[in-house]
Amino acid sequence: MGSSHTDSFSREHLALADLFKAIGHPARLAIVQAIAAQQACVCGEFVEITGLSQATVSQHLKELKSAGFIQGRIEGPKTCYCLSASALELLQAAVAQLQPLQHPCC
Repeated sequence: MGSSHTDSFSREHLALADLFKAIGHPARLAIVQAIAAQQACVCGEFVEITGLSQATVSQHLKELKSAGFIQGRIEGPKTCYCLSASALELLQAAVAQLQPLQHPCC
């Protein structure tokens, strides 16, 4: 069997790619921003925030949770979601390492 194309990348690169992919959809980005704006866990308000159907919102939440971007906990009939501190720290550190090129052409 051949090796996967991802075998040559570090775990950190793979984790970052999953996180960036998770927020690479406008609906998922809106969900993440809504949770961040609340500065608290958000329970069941995502249909109103995004204007999408409950089934579509559920799929987006599943993608965000699968990537480790959000964490959910059940509170009565609703699931409340919070941003993952470790995911945010990983993203912030990766973005902080990026520096603009200081070159006359740019």
